[in-house]
Amino acid sequence: MRRDLGPSDTIDPVGETLIRRLRDDDSLELLTGLLHRAYAELGAKGFHYKAVDQSVEMTRTRVAKGECYVVERDNNVVGTAVLQPPTSPVPWCEYYDRPEVANISQLAIEPRHQRRGWGGQLMTHLEERARVLRADEVAVDTSEGATHLIALYERRGYRHVGFAQWSHANFRSVLLSKRLVPER
Repeated sequence: MRRDLGPSDTIDPVGETLIRRLRDDDSLELLTGLLHRAYAELGAKGFHYKAVDQSVEMTRTRVAKGECYVVERDNNVVGTAVLQPPTSPVPWCEYYDRPEVANISQLAIEPRHQRRGWGGQLMTHLEERARVLRADEVAVDTSEGATHLIALYERRGYRHVGFAQWSHANFRSVLLSKRLVPER
C-alpha cells in the first residue's frame, strides 16, 4: 500500500484502509465503473441518480467541483465521494450555496465491500475535513424514495432541511444537513 500520505489523508492502521485525495494517476474510467456498480441497485429501483450511468467526462467534471476522496484497500479503490467546500459557488442549490455549508456528493462504496463500515469512515473523514475548511454544516441529498439512505444519514446526525428537484433526476431529493459547530 502506498504510504505517501497528504495532509488530508487518513489511514486505519488496523484494517489498512486508506482514505486519500484522488490523484492524477488514478483512473477516472475505473472510478466511473465503481460509481455505476455502487448506484446500480438504486437505478434498478427506478431512481435516476447521475452516477447510475454518467460518462467518464461527467465524472471528471464532478470531481473537479470539489475535493474528491477515495477509499483504498489492498491498493484498490473501493469507495469515493466528493466534498465541495463551503464558499464554493453552487448555483443549482440555494441551500448548498450558503457560505457556511459544505456538501458531500457522489458517495459510493463497491457493492461487494459495503456494510464493512468504510462508507461511515469516509463520511467521518469528510465531515472532519469540512470542519478544517471552516464549514458550520455539511449537507447531502438523496431521493426521498431512498428511505434506507435517509435513515442512515439521520443516524449520523443529519436533519431534513429541504427538498430539491435536480434537472437530471426523476425524483425529488431530500436535503439533509449536519451541524459541525454549535449554534451561535
